[in-house]
Amino acid sequence: MKLSGGVEWSLHCCVVLSQAEVPVPTARLADLHGVSKSYLAKHLQSLARAGLVRPTEGRDGGYVLTRASADITVLDVVQAVDGTAPAFRCTEIRRQGLLAAPPEQCTAPCGIAKVMADAERAWRDTLSGVTIADLAATLDLAVLKQTLETSY
Repeated sequence: MKLSGGVEWSLHCCVVLSQAEVPVPTARLADLHGVSKSYLAKHLQSLARAGLVRPTEGRDGGYVLTRASADITVLDVVQAVDGTAPAFRCTEIRRQGLLAAPPEQCTAPCGIAKVMADAERAWRDTLSGVTIADLAATLDLAVLKQTLETSY
């Protein structure tokens, strides 16, 4: 599966937001990760449309998670950024060309479609089993929290 770079950026931002006590501005999130503010803003908007983060207004505006980090999965973020469409789309090539099979032989998915669907299901199951809290637990949270506290 090929994912956009925005997925990685968004996951890192969600981990940061899970540790922040106040809203974190887009510019600060971009600085923390050394990424483009405008490109990151687009992905934060996708996360907001999906209901994973919420922008806050005002002098201390920024982004916050909308629910506990243990309730947001990696799959939630992937789907917010890259969409929910399947990675593999069967075009029924078996019904075309010199090897074309008649329609009555194509009533069930072929082996290729089955294995691709199984792989995607396993991939999605794995991503839905890991939360932002799980990812945060793999980091040095003391350094992250100290960086967040000194950045405002």
